[in-house]
Amino acid sequence: MTGPFYAVTGLLLLKLLLLRFLFFDRIAWEWVAADAAPVLLIMGILAAVVPSRARTAAFWCFNLILSLILFAASVYFNHFGSVPTYLALYELDQVFQVRDSVESTVKMVDYLFFADFLLYGLWMIARKLRRRRRDYSPWSSYGPRGGSAIGSYSAYSPESGRFRVRAGFVVPLLCIVAGASWSAYTIHTSTGITNELVQAESAGFLNYEVVAAIRQHQNSNLVGTGNIEDTIGKLETLEASYNYGGQPTGTPAADYYGAMKGKNVIVIQMEAFQNFPLHQSLNGQELTPNLNKLADEGLYFPQVYQQIGPGNTSDAEFMSNTSIYPIGTLAMSTGFGDRKLPSLPRVLESKGYESYTFHINNVGFWNRKDLYAAIGFNGYYDKPYFKNDHFNSFGASDEQLYKTGIEKLSKLSQKGTPFYAQFVTASSHHPFKVPEAFRKITVPDDLKDTMLGDYLTAVNYTDYAIGTLIDGLKSSGLWDHTVLVFYGDHFGLQPQDVPPEQVEQALGIPYDSRVSRFNIPLIIHMPGSTQGKVIERTGGQTDIMPTLANLLGVSLQEEGVIAFGHDLLNIKHNVAGMRYYLPSGSFFNDDIMFVPGKSFQDGEAVSLKSLKPVSDFAKYEGDYEYMLKLLALSDEYVKLLPKR
Repeated sequence: MTGPFYAVTGLLLLKLLLLRFLFFDRIAWEWVAADAAPVLLIMGILAAVVPSRARTAAFWCFNLILSLILFAASVYFNHFGSVPTYLALYELDQVFQVRDSVESTVKMVDYLFFADFLLYGLWMIARKLRRRRRDYSPWSSYGPRGGSAIGSYSAYSPESGRFRVRAGFVVPLLCIVAGASWSAYTIHTSTGITNELVQAESAGFLNYEVVAAIRQHQNSNLVGTGNIEDTIGKLETLEASYNYGGQPTGTPAADYYGAMKGKNVIVIQMEAFQNFPLHQSLNGQELTPNLNKLADEGLYFPQVYQQIGPGNTSDAEFMSNTSIYPIGTLAMSTGFGDRKLPSLPRVLESKGYESYTFHINNVGFWNRKDLYAAIGFNGYYDKPYFKNDHFNSFGASDEQLYKTGIEKLSKLSQKGTPFYAQFVTASSHHPFKVPEAFRKITVPDDLKDTMLGDYLTAVNYTDYAIGTLIDGLKSSGLWDHTVLVFYGDHFGLQPQDVPPEQVEQALGIPYDSRVSRFNIPLIIHMPGSTQGKVIERTGGQTDIMPTLANLLGVSLQEEGVIAFGHDLLNIKHNVAGMRYYLPSGSFFNDDIMFVPGKSFQDGEAVSLKSLKPVSDFAKYEGDYEYMLKLLALSDEYVKLLPKR
């Protein structure tokens, strides 16, 4: 047992140290024992229960399984920037539908998790070749195979045999006891840490999975328990304690209240669209001319930030229609697609609207079929409805998305029915490879075949397609009767692939790997508007629904709809929480982006204006405490919503 046992245990510990370095860019030696403990526990159990003749195979099978898990975890972290939990398995089928995007994030270092298997295979081949040569050697009869007495002496004795039996029993038992004890201690001490990254670092990857399972079990026990009215009351009390200021939203006294009452609404959710390309040029080529014009004529919110969870694009759809935070452990479409969600489409239905959503992928992707029913859309148009011009792995281009959408909405409008429509674009999806025939700009040589160059090309095409949407709305007679809303669903640029200096050099603008990355555009264009307004209020995707409701003359309070975001046109202060891509408790307020450490005191802050670190952030502790309570109430609220 001893040789394979110690060899595989050592290899697994090295692999967990590699994963720790890939996750956290360092190896905190004080927490290495947290990685070793579960390995010792499992290896000890295998050594104790597996028959001796099968132990080596069992050890290497465990090595292979764990290596595959660690490889997948590293790739997941490359793609999402979060330490995965076992709950990510619920979304495994989504991976195959964005295979090109995921494959592009695999790094050569990730294959080190399988290096030992390669070396072991080469060693076995070399060993077999040596044996073959020895078998054909004229001297082979004098060796051990020939029966020579040389080397035949055995050191076995009854005493040494008993020692091996005892060691074969004692070593696994010690590993089990030590591994279980230290794992239990580590899990207990890390449970109270709100920062998921710090929690994963202190607990170790395998123990962190146990922490996640305990948390999920506790959360599952809360589903359907409690009184939703009590939760709403706690939310109202909490929000009354925060100084949002401004006009009472949803009333005639509010700014812009009912300005677009009765108008059609088209909401464009732009894939991987960050705010920084707006009003920028690359070698004299305007990157987003159509969006720039829309922003200059309408309401432009340059300080809005993503708030998505594991559901990514589908979570953005969820938030923009419900103003509820994602729970941070599971895609909302997967976890709550069976609910009846209070939403803007449901409210507008009572006003005579019909609502539809358009996406060129299959409706099963991210469980959207259930999500759309939960939100209350009257119907959806997915992949079969669009002409496939083979733009990317999803199929149809944004141009085809808009062409089909306008055809369907025109027929609805001809019946005199106002509509609420959502378009989810996909042409700027990672890895941002735009076919040559669709490209509208030329990138300089130093940006060719780089993520930044590909991204700017994709963003420019997305903007071009928006121009075709505008032309279609005008030719169909919908332009003068339709409010257009544009926002990004989440970031596009991965910090490990695009350093801030590259963006700054290419466009001549400051860029921060977190603030600028999470900053998405929000533009609301109203028919007849020619003089735009820049709204500098900080906001998030939960603020989209209440802001749009105010413009449409809908009082969410009167409709009995709870919103965790706020009308950005009628508040003087705001705070927007974020989780998953940043740890729980992170927020954006009027001044800073804050990211906690183990607690508030060891966190870090960055100025939203200067993009410089802020060392004195003590005065914002109230925002941190407020956000933790708000997220908890949002989770509590959505879990109490009735099933359909």
